[in-house]
Amino acid sequence: MMKGKSLRNEEILQHLPVGTTATLYFKDLGPQIGWTTVFLIEYTGPLFIYFLFYFRMPFVYGLDERFTSSPHPVVNLACICHSFHYIKRLIETIFVHRFSHGTMPLRNIVKNCLYYWGFAAWLAYYINHPLYTPPSGNFSIHVALSDLRRDGSKTRKIPYPTKNPFTWLFFFVSCPNYTYEVGTWISFTIMTQCVPVGLFTLLCFIQMTIWAKDKHYTYLREFKDYPSVRMPIIPFLL
Repeated sequence: MMKGKSLRNEEILQHLPVGTTATLYFKDLGPQIGWTTVFLIEYTGPLFIYFLFYFRMPFVYGLDERFTSSPHPVVNLACICHSFHYIKRLIETIFVHRFSHGTMPLRNIVKNCLYYWGFAAWLAYYINHPLYTPPSGNFSIHVALSDLRRDGSKTRKIPYPTKNPFTWLFFFVSCPNYTYEVGTWISFTIMTQCVPVGLFTLLCFIQMTIWAKDKHYTYLREFKDYPSVRMPIIPFLL
Protein backbone atom coordinates (compact mmCIF):
# COMPACT_ATOMS: atom_id res chain seq x y z
CA MET A 1 0.00 0.00 0.00
CA MET A 2 1.35 3.44 -0.91
CA LYS A 3 1.66 5.85 1.96
CA GLY A 4 0.06 9.20 1.23
CA LYS A 5 0.67 12.67 2.55
CA SER A 6 -0.78 13.60 5.91
CA LEU A 7 -3.31 16.42 5.72
CA ARG A 8 -3.20 19.47 7.93
CA ASN A 9 -6.19 20.25 10.11
CA GLU A 10 -7.05 23.42 8.19
CA GLU A 11 -7.03 21.84 4.73
CA ILE A 12 -10.36 21.60 2.86
CA LEU A 13 -11.11 18.49 0.80
CA GLN A 14 -12.42 20.33 -2.26
CA HIS A 15 -9.24 22.37 -2.43
CA LEU A 16 -6.92 19.37 -2.55
CA PRO A 17 -4.97 18.82 -5.81
CA VAL A 18 -6.68 15.52 -6.62
CA GLY A 19 -9.04 14.32 -9.32
CA THR A 20 -12.70 13.56 -9.05
CA THR A 21 -11.95 10.55 -6.87
CA ALA A 22 -9.52 10.18 -4.01
CA THR A 23 -8.87 7.60 -1.30
CA LEU A 24 -8.49 8.88 2.24
CA TYR A 25 -6.97 6.83 5.05
CA PHE A 26 -7.84 7.63 8.65
CA LYS A 27 -5.47 6.86 11.50
CA ASP A 28 -6.67 6.45 15.06
CA LEU A 29 -4.38 8.65 17.17
CA GLY A 30 -5.91 7.48 20.41
CA PRO A 31 -7.03 9.77 23.24
CA GLN A 32 -5.80 13.33 22.67
CA ILE A 33 -5.48 16.46 24.79
CA GLY A 34 -5.27 20.07 23.62
CA TRP A 35 -1.90 21.79 23.80
CA THR A 36 -3.27 24.74 25.75
CA THR A 37 -4.59 22.35 28.38
CA VAL A 38 -1.25 20.52 28.39
CA PHE A 39 0.72 23.68 29.11
CA LEU A 40 -1.71 24.87 31.76
CA ILE A 41 -1.39 21.56 33.61
CA GLU A 42 2.39 21.40 33.22
CA TYR A 43 3.03 24.95 34.47
CA THR A 44 0.38 25.22 37.18
CA GLY A 45 1.80 22.20 39.00
CA PRO A 46 5.33 23.57 39.63
CA LEU A 47 3.91 26.91 40.74
CA PHE A 48 1.84 25.43 43.56
CA ILE A 49 4.24 22.59 44.39
CA TYR A 50 7.01 25.11 45.07
CA PHE A 51 4.75 26.99 47.50
CA LEU A 52 4.23 23.81 49.54
CA PHE A 53 7.94 23.78 50.32
CA TYR A 54 8.40 27.55 50.53
CA PHE A 55 5.67 27.91 53.19
CA ARG A 56 6.93 24.69 54.84
CA MET A 57 3.64 22.88 55.11
CA PRO A 58 3.48 20.51 58.12
CA PHE A 59 3.74 17.33 55.99
CA VAL A 60 6.93 18.51 54.24
CA TYR A 61 9.64 19.17 56.83
CA GLY A 62 7.79 18.06 59.96
CA LEU A 63 5.63 19.77 62.55
CA ASP A 64 8.54 21.55 64.24
CA GLU A 65 9.33 23.49 61.08
CA ARG A 66 5.77 24.13 59.88
CA PHE A 67 5.06 27.58 58.47
CA THR A 68 8.49 28.88 59.47
CA SER A 69 10.54 31.01 57.07
CA SER A 70 14.16 31.01 55.98
CA PRO A 71 16.45 33.79 57.22
CA HIS A 72 18.29 33.88 53.89
CA PRO A 73 17.11 36.51 51.38
CA VAL A 74 18.19 34.30 48.49
CA VAL A 75 15.43 31.82 49.40
CA ASN A 76 12.79 34.53 49.01
CA LEU A 77 14.39 35.72 45.78
CA ALA A 78 14.42 32.18 44.43
CA CYS A 79 10.70 31.83 45.15
CA ILE A 80 9.96 35.13 43.40
CA CYS A 81 12.00 34.15 40.33
CA HIS A 82 10.53 30.64 40.17
CA SER A 83 6.97 31.94 40.54
CA PHE A 84 7.48 34.69 37.98
CA HIS A 85 8.85 32.17 35.48
CA TYR A 86 5.80 29.90 35.63
CA ILE A 87 3.26 32.75 35.87
CA LYS A 88 4.83 34.19 32.72
CA ARG A 89 4.52 30.81 31.02
CA LEU A 90 0.86 30.53 32.00
CA ILE A 91 0.13 34.01 30.62
CA GLU A 92 1.97 33.17 27.40
CA THR A 93 0.00 29.94 27.07
CA ILE A 94 -3.32 31.79 27.29
CA PHE A 95 -2.55 34.96 25.34
CA VAL A 96 0.55 34.40 23.19
CA HIS A 97 1.11 30.83 21.99
CA ARG A 98 -0.29 29.63 18.68
CA PHE A 99 0.06 25.89 18.15
CA SER A 100 0.70 24.19 14.82
CA HIS A 101 -0.93 21.01 16.14
CA GLY A 102 -4.16 21.09 18.05
CA THR A 103 -3.54 18.11 20.32
CA MET A 104 -1.00 15.63 21.62
CA PRO A 105 -1.43 12.04 22.86
CA LEU A 106 -3.00 11.99 26.30
CA ARG A 107 -0.42 9.49 27.59
CA ASN A 108 2.37 12.05 27.13
CA ILE A 109 0.92 14.32 29.80
CA VAL A 110 2.10 11.92 32.49
CA LYS A 111 5.70 12.02 31.24
CA ASN A 112 5.65 15.81 30.87
CA CYS A 113 4.19 16.38 34.33
CA LEU A 114 6.70 14.03 35.93
CA TYR A 115 9.45 16.19 34.44
CA TYR A 116 8.08 19.60 35.45
CA TRP A 117 6.40 18.66 38.71
CA GLY A 118 9.15 16.28 39.81
CA PHE A 119 11.98 18.72 39.32
CA ALA A 120 9.97 21.52 40.93
CA ALA A 121 9.52 19.40 44.07
CA TRP A 122 13.14 18.26 44.07
CA LEU A 123 14.73 21.68 43.81
CA ALA A 124 12.14 23.31 46.11
CA TYR A 125 12.83 20.72 48.81
CA TYR A 126 16.50 21.66 49.06
CA ILE A 127 16.21 25.41 48.48
CA ASN A 128 13.58 25.78 51.21
CA HIS A 129 14.99 23.20 53.61
CA PRO A 130 15.48 24.52 57.18
CA LEU A 131 19.16 23.50 57.02
CA TYR A 132 19.78 25.22 53.69
CA THR A 133 22.53 27.84 53.56
CA PRO A 134 23.38 29.60 50.29
CA PRO A 135 26.83 28.49 49.11
CA SER A 136 29.50 30.80 47.76
CA GLY A 137 32.35 29.43 45.69
CA ASN A 138 34.30 32.69 45.84
CA PHE A 139 33.92 32.90 49.61
CA SER A 140 34.97 29.26 50.05
CA ILE A 141 38.18 29.87 48.09
CA HIS A 142 39.03 32.97 50.11
CA VAL A 143 38.54 31.03 53.34
CA ALA A 144 40.77 28.21 52.09
CA LEU A 145 43.50 30.70 51.15
CA SER A 146 43.18 32.46 54.49
CA ASP A 147 43.54 29.16 56.35
CA LEU A 148 46.97 28.70 54.75
CA ARG A 149 48.20 31.65 56.83
CA ARG A 150 46.16 31.12 59.95
CA ASP A 151 49.32 31.32 62.09
CA GLY A 152 50.08 34.80 60.76
CA SER A 153 52.82 33.60 58.45
CA LYS A 154 53.38 35.37 55.14
CA THR A 155 55.06 32.37 53.56
CA ARG A 156 53.43 31.28 50.31
CA LYS A 157 52.03 27.74 50.31
CA ILE A 158 50.39 25.55 47.70
CA PRO A 159 46.59 25.69 48.12
CA TYR A 160 44.83 22.33 47.95
CA PRO A 161 41.15 21.33 47.86
CA THR A 162 39.45 20.80 51.22
CA LYS A 163 36.32 18.88 52.18
CA ASN A 164 34.28 21.83 50.91
CA PRO A 165 33.19 20.90 47.35
CA PHE A 166 33.55 24.52 46.25
CA THR A 167 37.31 24.28 46.76
CA TRP A 168 37.62 21.25 44.47
CA LEU A 169 38.26 23.60 41.58
CA PHE A 170 41.80 23.77 43.00
CA PHE A 171 42.28 20.39 41.31
CA PHE A 172 42.20 22.17 37.94
CA VAL A 173 43.12 25.84 38.31
CA SER A 174 45.47 27.94 40.41
CA CYS A 175 43.01 30.80 40.99
CA PRO A 176 39.50 29.38 41.33
CA ASN A 177 38.36 32.56 43.08
CA TYR A 178 38.84 34.35 39.75
CA THR A 179 37.06 31.51 37.94
CA TYR A 180 34.04 31.90 40.20
CA GLU A 181 34.15 35.67 39.87
CA VAL A 182 34.12 35.56 36.07
CA GLY A 183 31.41 32.89 36.10
CA THR A 184 29.25 35.08 38.30
CA TRP A 185 29.54 38.04 35.94
CA ILE A 186 28.86 35.85 32.90
CA SER A 187 25.66 34.65 34.59
CA PHE A 188 24.73 38.23 35.42
CA THR A 189 25.33 39.24 31.80
CA ILE A 190 23.10 36.45 30.52
CA MET A 191 20.41 37.39 33.01
CA THR A 192 20.39 41.12 32.21
CA GLN A 193 21.38 40.91 28.51
CA CYS A 194 22.84 44.40 28.88
CA VAL A 195 25.74 45.56 26.67
CA PRO A 196 27.57 47.55 29.39
CA VAL A 197 27.39 44.52 31.71
CA GLY A 198 28.80 42.32 28.97
CA LEU A 199 31.62 44.79 28.33
CA PHE A 200 32.45 44.91 32.02
CA THR A 201 32.45 41.10 32.16
CA LEU A 202 34.84 40.93 29.20
CA LEU A 203 37.25 43.44 30.77
CA CYS A 204 36.90 41.63 34.12
CA PHE A 205 37.84 38.35 32.44
CA ILE A 206 40.87 39.89 30.72
CA GLN A 207 42.16 41.51 33.90
CA MET A 208 41.60 38.45 36.07
CA THR A 209 43.28 36.24 33.49
CA ILE A 210 46.35 38.47 33.73
CA TRP A 211 46.34 38.21 37.52
CA ALA A 212 45.72 34.44 37.42
CA LYS A 213 48.61 33.86 35.00
CA ASP A 214 50.93 35.90 37.17
CA LYS A 215 50.04 33.91 40.29
CA HIS A 216 50.16 30.62 38.39
CA TYR A 217 53.69 31.23 37.11
CA THR A 218 54.75 32.36 40.58
CA TYR A 219 53.58 29.02 41.96
CA LEU A 220 55.48 27.19 39.22
CA ARG A 221 58.69 29.09 39.99
CA GLU A 222 58.52 28.61 43.74
CA PHE A 223 57.27 25.01 43.95
CA LYS A 224 58.86 22.26 41.88
CA ASP A 225 56.11 19.84 43.00
CA TYR A 226 53.29 22.15 41.94
CA PRO A 227 50.42 20.15 40.32
CA SER A 228 51.08 20.08 36.59
CA VAL A 229 47.42 19.62 35.63
CA ARG A 230 46.45 23.05 36.92
CA MET A 231 45.81 25.95 34.58
CA PRO A 232 45.64 29.62 35.65
CA ILE A 233 41.88 30.27 35.45
CA ILE A 234 40.00 27.97 33.03
CA PRO A 235 40.35 24.19 33.53
CA PHE A 236 42.33 22.49 30.74
CA LEU A 237 42.37 25.64 28.56
CA LEU A 238 43.81 28.82 30.05
